Amino acid sequence: MIEYIKGNLTDLTPTCAVIEAAGVGYAINIALPSYSAMVGKEHVETKLYVTEIIREDTHDLFGFFTRGERELFLMLMTVSGIGANTARMIMSAYSASEIRQIIATGNARALSQVKGLGPKTAQRIIVDLKDKVLKIDLESQEQGTKSQDGLLLSVEVDNEVKQEAVSALTMLGFAAAASGKAVDKILKEDPTASVEKVIKIALKML
Repeated sequence: MIEYIKGNLTDLTPTCAVIEAAGVGYAINIALPSYSAMVGKEHVETKLYVTEIIREDTHDLFGFFTRGERELFLMLMTVSGIGANTARMIMSAYSASEIRQIIATGNARALSQVKGLGPKTAQRIIVDLKDKVLKIDLESQEQGTKSQDGLLLSVEVDNEVKQEAVSALTMLGFAAAASGKAVDKILKEDPTASVEKVIKIALKML
């Protein structure tokens, strides 16, 4: 099992990071918190804790900025009906500390706002993980991060924000047309919203 990959961050989108290590470029699936931590750090040495998801037709890597985030991701996947993509969706809609608090306090309503999670699944997550989730050590980001909501881009790059947000939402399984409408609405209300903020809001609209 690969514990982590450390190398030069050569490419970054809200759903994927490419890290070159020993001449090999690893495409690693990420959630928004990890993206936020790496924005502006392209071509800088970066370390992601990874987990491998191996199936008959795919071999995917999912990466996280801290061990605690990875542990939470794997814990979510132990719940019946929660696969890797759904777990990543949850971790993109809320920060790791928010997810831990939501589950610990039994807030099924907040969980069910995530696309693909109905009330029954949200309740199942709470029942299965409520006694376990507080044991996760969500250590501070080792490599230094910026607040998701604090990463504001200028109005001049609104179109770039829209394209990145729509692309990320499409990668997460949403229809491009519906994603575009949601992103347009969000940017109309908040023209300076960051890519991360737009995606987080859109995940609760779609």
